[in-house]
Amino acid sequence: MSDLLNEADTAGSPEPYQVLARKYRPQRFEDLVGHEAMVRTLENAFASGRIAHAYILTGVRGVGKTTTARILARALNYVGPNSDENGDEDNGPQMEMAAAGRHCKAIAESRHPDVLEMDAASRTGVGDIRELIEGVRYAPIEARYKVYIIDEVHMLSTAAFNALLKTLEEPPPHVKFIFATTEIRKVPVTVLSRCQRFDLRRIDPEALTDHLSHIAKQENVAVARDGLFMIARAAEGSVRDALSILDQAIVQHKSVDGASAEEIGPDAVRDMLGLADRTQVWDLVAACLKGDAKAALDIFATQYDAGAEPSVILRDMLDIVHLLTRVKAAGPAAAAHGAAGEADAERAKQLADGLELNALTRAWSLLMKGIAETGAAPDPAAAGEMALIRLCFAADLPTPDEALKALKKNSENGRGAVSAPQPAQSEPATAPTATIINIEPPLRAAPAAKETTLASFEDVTRLAGRLRDAKLRTELESYVHIVRFEEGHIEMRLGPDAPDTLPGRLTRRLKEWTGRQWVVSVTEQANGAASVRDKRMAEVLADPLVAKALEVFPGAKVTSVKEAEAPLDAAPDELEEDPPIDPDDEDTAFGEIEEDDIVLSVLRGRTDNQKG
Repeated sequence: MSDLLNEADTAGSPEPYQVLARKYRPQRFEDLVGHEAMVRTLENAFASGRIAHAYILTGVRGVGKTTTARILARALNYVGPNSDENGDEDNGPQMEMAAAGRHCKAIAESRHPDVLEMDAASRTGVGDIRELIEGVRYAPIEARYKVYIIDEVHMLSTAAFNALLKTLEEPPPHVKFIFATTEIRKVPVTVLSRCQRFDLRRIDPEALTDHLSHIAKQENVAVARDGLFMIARAAEGSVRDALSILDQAIVQHKSVDGASAEEIGPDAVRDMLGLADRTQVWDLVAACLKGDAKAALDIFATQYDAGAEPSVILRDMLDIVHLLTRVKAAGPAAAAHGAAGEADAERAKQLADGLELNALTRAWSLLMKGIAETGAAPDPAAAGEMALIRLCFAADLPTPDEALKALKKNSENGRGAVSAPQPAQSEPATAPTATIINIEPPLRAAPAAKETTLASFEDVTRLAGRLRDAKLRTELESYVHIVRFEEGHIEMRLGPDAPDTLPGRLTRRLKEWTGRQWVVSVTEQANGAASVRDKRMAEVLADPLVAKALEVFPGAKVTSVKEAEAPLDAAPDELEEDPPIDPDDEDTAFGEIEEDDIVLSVLRGRTDNQKG
């Protein structure tokens, strides 16, 4: 009766316009685009009778979550058009819905009493869920199941989720739950574990282009496939967004009488979306990878003046760099992935041949940084130009593997710096040009070719100090007791706390410092001499000047002995004899005597005239 009244009210009035996203909304599982895996799973579940009591559908906006929920509700309650009111010819839930059933139209229009849709974005409280739970106890009025569709379920409050848990885990046999969300991570794990989950992925651009082409034919509108592909890429896998853009393109290029004057080409779509010319973007990428900054800036300015956004230009360049990287890494067969057509695929194969994979990955990183800066900069065009200039400048730099090979070659020829080969010159150059690669030198070491004479173990410790190997010098002074020392051979006893690697490191250092092989042996004999530190301490305490200082400062003691620092550029041969010590020279410090806050510098050396 209500349908008759509605038809009477609308008789004689023009049919209101319906946007393409609603007009071509799928009504059956066969109409869904890009979700074959989910449809196959549901078909097997319906055929075997293993129908879950709760489903959760997740995905980005516009991929068909709510539409799939309504189709699933229809399938659960499908009753053929030829069945009578007593339920004859009722074969239960069905995936095949070629003909509209008794409940299909009402469910599709969201007005069926047993299929209740709830928007969690506006009804987030626990009171709304309690109202839902109260209705769960009652049997369906007309349909087979009472189906609850909750859209944007992640926006429910924590209390609302907790109130729903028990009913969701053990619902009555006549109740089914279907949830939809774009933020699956915000849904509690306790809810996810009680639902059968389906991930609705983004629609592939090729599949979405085919779908748009079919709808354009239904609307009697001619749209070039390249233009449809631009729409599919701009929609980012969302069918609803793609249909909305197509609706806008049709409106802009239709005449007053509703007939399209000519085919909607890619240029018209590009102007409408503010996209960059695909052909010029390829030229822009080629110019940047060749290091031609002038050509790159000219192409960028042309695109910007034509209405293309700087961030969109860089994003298109990023897509091309990704395609080139795939071709370089996986071969020419990978060019078919992500290309708008055969022209892009062929050009990707040609351009990738002359590029290195490291250069492409570096270009990807620079473009990613440029896109982020363009979005945050007060002048996006200037930020885009700076990103292109960086990309062109990086094209002249060696790739990491090339730099590593150059450094390795330089290290073989000699440390410090190396000169690049000079071009032939007709006249002698007064100042030859060389490319210098600075290499950080290791710790200071004496030239191996120059032999160094070490007469005592003290000479070894002094040499370690002068060559800035402080760790080795400290360990030699603290842990080593010399049993026998001669040129080329050291026999020593190690203290209990000495590191195990000390003898090996000392052997390597002596070979580096003296240019010949030394033998360092460790013995357990207890008759070894005292350690260098103990020996020096004994020498200091026996010095008359130190004895007099200890007498002047009662209670004072010698805590440490410090060697006078030698110049950094002192040659190892200068270590054979200690420099003469002037007892009157207060700058030649050997040790410290401490008593509370009193510090006294003590002179090291033997003097004839001692000062009290």
